[in-house]
Amino acid sequence: MHVSDLRTSRPPTSRPRIPRPRTRRPVLLTASAALAVTGALLGSPPASAAGTTGTPAAEVSPHAAQTIDNIGASGAWWVNDLKNFDPEVRARVARLLFSEDGLDLSAYRYNIGGGGTGVTYAPRAAEDFLKPDGGYDWSKDEAGRYFLSAAARYGVEDLIGFVNSAPAAWKTNGKSCGGHLKAQNERDFAKYVADVTDHFAQQGVKLDYISPFNEPTNSFDSCGQEGMLVDVPQRDDIVRALGAEQRARHQKATIIADESTSTVKFNSEVPQWISQPGTAPYVARLAHHTYDNPGDADRAQVYETSRAAGKESWSTEICCFGKGGTGWAQEYDPTIDGGLNLSRIIYKDFATAHDSAFQWWVALSEMIGSDPTARNDEGWNDGLVYYDPDYAKNGNQTLYFTKRYYTLGQYSKFVRPGAALHDVTGAPDGVEVSAYDGNGRWVVVVNNHNATDTALNLHFNSRTPVRATQAVRTSADENWAKVAKPSIADGTMSATLAARSVTTYVFDRKGHGSSALTGALVGEQSGKCLTADASGATIAGCTDTAEQSWSYDARGTLKGTNGYLTAGSSGLTTTSAYSGDGTQRWLLNSNGQIVNEASGRCLDVSGQATADGSRVILYRCTGGANEAWTRQ
Repeated sequence: MHVSDLRTSRPPTSRPRIPRPRTRRPVLLTASAALAVTGALLGSPPASAAGTTGTPAAEVSPHAAQTIDNIGASGAWWVNDLKNFDPEVRARVARLLFSEDGLDLSAYRYNIGGGGTGVTYAPRAAEDFLKPDGGYDWSKDEAGRYFLSAAARYGVEDLIGFVNSAPAAWKTNGKSCGGHLKAQNERDFAKYVADVTDHFAQQGVKLDYISPFNEPTNSFDSCGQEGMLVDVPQRDDIVRALGAEQRARHQKATIIADESTSTVKFNSEVPQWISQPGTAPYVARLAHHTYDNPGDADRAQVYETSRAAGKESWSTEICCFGKGGTGWAQEYDPTIDGGLNLSRIIYKDFATAHDSAFQWWVALSEMIGSDPTARNDEGWNDGLVYYDPDYAKNGNQTLYFTKRYYTLGQYSKFVRPGAALHDVTGAPDGVEVSAYDGNGRWVVVVNNHNATDTALNLHFNSRTPVRATQAVRTSADENWAKVAKPSIADGTMSATLAARSVTTYVFDRKGHGSSALTGALVGEQSGKCLTADASGATIAGCTDTAEQSWSYDARGTLKGTNGYLTAGSSGLTTTSAYSGDGTQRWLLNSNGQIVNEASGRCLDVSGQATADGSRVILYRCTGGANEAWTRQ
């Protein structure tokens, strides 16, 4: 991203540089800051699933939506300041990011620098390893290498090398900012990245993924940071050049791309370059950023784009939201408001876009503005932990923590690689719930955006939770605090959520079976029920009969009296046999969308019609009421 050239209040496609903030000396503390660890198918379930409070239970889907690969953050920029900090502080930062007592990140993004030529702000001028004679100086980027090695020592699962700019010698403008990579130097660039990968592997640091370009539609020509344009026709060329080089060397590292600034650009541009012959096999994951503050429709279309390409998607960069929302805004906010907004973004990326990874932008930042302990309009919400930008003058190496740090930990410390997301439907107003099954346990992360305590009952439809082992909360006055564990009865957990909080519950679980969710599917716009047979799917007045009842199971199928709802080449029909492929598997998103796994498209009442007999089709997810369904 990057507070990209850094930005003002203009949209993410235009990125002016944020000025280095001035801090008021009396506000900055000199003592070390401590790390404080203190029903229905889509609606209400049967009464028997309700908890002890009488509040209707939300439902955990019996079907797993996607497997989580990692949760991480970036090591760009701030390492150039941290190289000047005391060794004890640098070691502490590594513990804060990578240890089990800290965030326990499962991904770390290492910035393979472009040399910083022409970059006007020194901390964002990342060193490269290329010498003028074509050789290498592996002593460069000392602090960047330090934290990458620390991530490897702590066992971070996915180490990612990402490039903002190719070395200046291969750019059309001779700078590490702005310009394009020259076509004749694409193979030189691929060889360079592969050489860097090989060098780190020889040092015992094995990169798992390489991202060869970042936010390719942004020019970065104001030179507040590194960056380069990569037009759509060049993206597949670079991917193939690097992929071929990696394959020839039998490298473990694979490629993620294209790190689009926004979901809109991702959805429109990825299909153009990944469809070019010989490109897709080199791409391990598709990567997008969310600086366009996407709604449910754009996030759902990320899933469709990824399904069409046959790839999993990752959300690989976000920061700098503020002013009470998740949209781009200049503000420094260390409070629970910022923490809850971050948690909402993670929730939406996992539960609506069905991304397999979430990665924050810079783990540390100096953009604290006028006060590191309170909201102000001079700083930026680009980091998780902050430090004094004037450390070189005043010697202050204090670390300042935000609620975003602790909020990210509510996920990263508990939702580990390999956990499977199960969608949750029917949560109370103002509450967002995501459930993850892995390593013999359930992990449930709950956002309570309400200003009052809120009751939650949550019914599990597979692998029954038998014992709550942890309950950890971050709120306005708590950081990873151990709190009361929820009660469990008949597969339902019951808890009271503290106002304005993020809480993580961990449960032992047993069993391999699952129960199905059964009921009629009612269109929000029409108030009518889904019916289907071998001739097609329609809506009709709800009759409360078996013909309109659908059973949703652990395989993700919707089965009615006429068979399995199937997305075929001629439209929606029912078939009597289970095929086992994505045409018969569906995701029940918490917003009411019913998404086909093969196409990534939504069940949609054609033309927003409401009359009996109106056709139900598959259509691009728009977020409209004609694509929202609840169970009766």
